[in-house]
Amino acid sequence: MNLLNRINQHFSASIELQTQAKSSLAAPIAQAGEMMANCLQQKHKIMTCGNGGSAEQAQHFSSEMINRFEKERQALAAIALTTDSSTLTSIANDYTFDKIFSRQIQALGQKGDILLALSTSGNSPNVLKAIEAAHLQNMQIILLSGRDGGKAAQSADIEIRVPSQSTARIQEVHLLIIHSLCDIIDHLITENPKK
Repeated sequence: MNLLNRINQHFSASIELQTQAKSSLAAPIAQAGEMMANCLQQKHKIMTCGNGGSAEQAQHFSSEMINRFEKERQALAAIALTTDSSTLTSIANDYTFDKIFSRQIQALGQKGDILLALSTSGNSPNVLKAIEAAHLQNMQIILLSGRDGGKAAQSADIEIRVPSQSTARIQEVHLLIIHSLCDIIDHLITENPKK
């Protein structure tokens, strides 16, 4: 198979999955976006976490909140739990890698906050512990997952599960979901500001 055919297959597979997933994912994306906008309008925050490519996407979401997405608006409170290398390495060294997110949630999470957890498998031990810690802090959990949702699916308030087994395809749709959430938040906050 030549390289152009391989590239075309990637594009086609991504387009097909997005088209297939659109009808089943639209409602939970809308529900999650409304929950997030309400959280932020009440002066709470969104904490994000994930591993590898999911860590990058967690950071991407947080940066869109703190800076802006496509509309001028006030900065919104979001924290990516994946970015502080001193905190991450000290927790991993003194405890275990499984606790790198949960310890931060214990310190920073409050009732009314949201945890946006990303895991293509839904089985990442540190994400599972983050969800557990968020529940103890009376936070709501939005999960972006794939495959069969894994163990995390049982503990999320809202699960947005991409119907695919491919990590690459799941992450491509996760990025589209993140941009959809950002758009919903921008729309609700700028069109319906709460004092």
